[in-house]
Amino acid sequence: MKIVIPGGTGQVGTILNRALTAAGHDVVVLTRRPVRDREVRWDGESPGPWAAEIDGSDVVVNLAGRSVNCRYTAANLRAMMDSRVRSTRVVGEAIAAAARPPKVWLQMSTATVYSHRFDAPNDEATGVLGGAEPGVPGYWAYSVEIAKAWEGAQERADTPDTRKVSLRTAMVMSPGRGGVFDTLLRMTRLGLGGPIGGGAQYVSWIHDRDFVRAVEFLTERDDLAGPVNLAAPAPLPQRTFMRVLRAAWGVPVGLPATRWMAEFGAFALRSDTELLLKSRRVVPGRLLEAGFAFDHAHWPEAADDLVRRARGGPAPRTGLTQPPSA
Repeated sequence: MKIVIPGGTGQVGTILNRALTAAGHDVVVLTRRPVRDREVRWDGESPGPWAAEIDGSDVVVNLAGRSVNCRYTAANLRAMMDSRVRSTRVVGEAIAAAARPPKVWLQMSTATVYSHRFDAPNDEATGVLGGAEPGVPGYWAYSVEIAKAWEGAQERADTPDTRKVSLRTAMVMSPGRGGVFDTLLRMTRLGLGGPIGGGAQYVSWIHDRDFVRAVEFLTERDDLAGPVNLAAPAPLPQRTFMRVLRAAWGVPVGLPATRWMAEFGAFALRSDTELLLKSRRVVPGRLLEAGFAFDHAHWPEAADDLVRRARGGPAPRTGLTQPPSA
């Protein structure tokens, strides 16, 4: 199959590109700065010659959008909104104009769309969307509005011949440099992997191999459309999550951090505390109902696998054993 990945040069895109290419697919990445074979230039907001790659393709997986790993200033939040909405809109326009549109459009979204809560998990059917929670920083609501606008841009696209799926994705855990797992592991190795702000907030995550397999699954299942949570079925409190990671690496102690300490650390890392303090208790209701089986459903086993790979152990399977049927 021909698979087009707008915004596919980040860590998640690289994981997906590598697995899909190894499985024998023709993968084209749309990027602002093409440097490799099968990378095509686009600006993420206006039509151009790149649209010819979508016409006749089988699958589009749009990952484009400004990284959330930054300080949540007004300017950065606006850049996140604009980059996501504009890129999604122009991808939809290219699909609508295609003589041979792709059969499925998988659009990246985020588990951040759900409410900051501790009492119950959020699935697609009963989950509570965020934005009105009491006692949280006001700008957290804007992050939810970004997620809603991102999904709304796909929903409004006039693409009747293309099935649309919104990937409400939790943190993708991979041992590659620069990703969220790399950051958490670095904190753990420095003895800083303890509870943050009490550690009761839930962490939702997905192993990189299961992320790839879920993309494969959603490509093949023509009965699934709309929002789908891409998260392992067992989210857990941050204090437990980090204790398990410390055990996997062999670090006995992790210093706790108060909220103000987290603010200081996030400022030093040019990141934001929402990524650390928001309780994302998200479960994959639709994937499980459709029969998807996670290879890494629980964090202790997943953490052991990721640590082994980070230490240079044998590489796992790519995640796709054979190309999905066209």
